[in-house]
Amino acid sequence: MLSDKSRPIIEATLPLVGSRIGDITKAFYERLFAAHPELLDGLFSRSNQRSGQQQQALAGSIAAFATHLVSNPDTLPEAVLSRIAHKHASLGITETQYGVVYEHLFAAIAEDLAEVITPDIAAAWTEVYWLMADALIKLEKGLYAAQANNAMWSPWRVAAKVPAGTGSMTFVLEAADDTPVTEALPGQYISVRVRLADGIRQVRQYSLSGEAGTGRTFTAKLNDGGEVSTALHTAVEPGDILEISNPYGEVTLRDGDGPVVLASAGIGCTPTASILRSLADTGSTRKVTVLHAESTLDSWALRGQMTDDVERLASAELQLWLEEPQAGSNAGFMSLREVDLPADASLYLCGPLPFMKKIRNEAIDAGFPATQIHYEVFGPDSWLAS
Repeated sequence: MLSDKSRPIIEATLPLVGSRIGDITKAFYERLFAAHPELLDGLFSRSNQRSGQQQQALAGSIAAFATHLVSNPDTLPEAVLSRIAHKHASLGITETQYGVVYEHLFAAIAEDLAEVITPDIAAAWTEVYWLMADALIKLEKGLYAAQANNAMWSPWRVAAKVPAGTGSMTFVLEAADDTPVTEALPGQYISVRVRLADGIRQVRQYSLSGEAGTGRTFTAKLNDGGEVSTALHTAVEPGDILEISNPYGEVTLRDGDGPVVLASAGIGCTPTASILRSLADTGSTRKVTVLHAESTLDSWALRGQMTDDVERLASAELQLWLEEPQAGSNAGFMSLREVDLPADASLYLCGPLPFMKKIRNEAIDAGFPATQIHYEVFGPDSWLAS
């Protein structure tokens, strides 16, 4: 854990580093890609680099980790680390790459803080970095070891490509070789790697939206300006081969017989739909409350699947919010203040970040323990930076 020598130094310098970490991470990525341009081919997202989301997520994770160590020097923020480790494993991050990141990140720190940095400050922040890196390396090794194969990518054939609401498409895949298939848990995601027109490969994570187990079905929304979603929608057809990762993600259906609340907005319904399908397929007797928000009814990508699965469950109910309401729906944006929820329920969230923050805050205000609230973030986890 964080040493007694480093703790007061981190506590004293955290405000300064926190105020500069955005500029530091920007300089870090510039240094990293100048030295290793190959990392933009099949690993880092060009879109997230251009938007600044990746820089914000890295800055937030470092600041959150250091803040935790100052307040709790004998523990690690396990939930934060687990979420990062799953994302890293889905990209095939290796132990060696942590050394590469350290080299360029600390060069950026030394340059940005040249007027104030001392050997003791550098040593304290080095300790923070390697505490975080070593914890992630250990978690990621465990994730890799739990897979049914040792392949980062395996080929899967597109068996079907089906429109799913306005602007979304569902892809049903089948294994294209004899690579052993890792069983997926309801709520997990896969990375999908595609080669774009300029020859560069790009990767995005997509939640599995159908049955768990050894099947692979995901639903992708066409994002304005999105490189991978555009390629999937316009260039990928049945019969084509996609490279996908093993399934990852720690926001999965927890065992037990207590109530379950699935709250989603937009394409965030994909992991909650997978959890709902699992409950329906097993004939669960748990009380299930499905809450979903959309702009219009036609936009709901998995409307048929989710309404059918609710009907299959004896103790399930569905509430819908539409910006353009129809009969049987609520008008406007979702609010838990309009819902009678069991206090002992497990709450699963997925959707745009503002939506998840709002619903999580309402759940906590209603008395839900934070440990009963589970959420999934698409793309870089910029929640950590807010």
